[in-house]
Amino acid sequence: MKFFNTIFFLALIAILFSGCKKGIPLFEEGKPDSWIQKGDAKWEFSNGEIKGTLLRGTGFLMTKEAYGDFELQLEFYPDETINSGVFVRCSVNKLSFSECYEINIWDFHPEPNDRTGAIVSRTKPLVHLNTIDKWNTYKIKCAGNRIKAWLNEELIADVEDDDLEEGYIGLQAAGIGTIKFKNIVIKTE
Repeated sequence: MKFFNTIFFLALIAILFSGCKKGIPLFEEGKPDSWIQKGDAKWEFSNGEIKGTLLRGTGFLMTKEAYGDFELQLEFYPDETINSGVFVRCSVNKLSFSECYEINIWDFHPEPNDRTGAIVSRTKPLVHLNTIDKWNTYKIKCAGNRIKAWLNEELIADVEDDDLEEGYIGLQAAGIGTIKFKNIVIKTE
């Protein structure tokens, strides 16, 4: 009887976990053909980290594949001078807060409503959290017309918007300074 209970239990676990979608790395070191790189930023991939550095201008990395509903998780480390962001559902291969949803990374944005955690031009951050010179986490979930973002496990943005249903995902470096990203994983629904 124990044998059959064990088999039943293992089969139940397998069924439960078979419905879970495992996250896949979005930008992988050594696989440059999986993204587009444009602009002035110098991007380096080393030891599992992506580092974008600028003396001036702007640059980005963007996926070649478009995504609709998904959950994106990543870690980021901004210095005090960089303007950065995570762009989702970009309708074209360029960064634009009107053709993408930009979840901002810029604690010192001159417009406080567009600082870190804002979905630029769509909603201000629900709370103000400081991210400079330390590793932080973003979880961004796009489901239907709803976009939610968590910064360091705290809900920071929640908006319903019908403009963009799917698109590319991009990482930005703008202005002057350095931004680092790591552990960038996407789960599609």
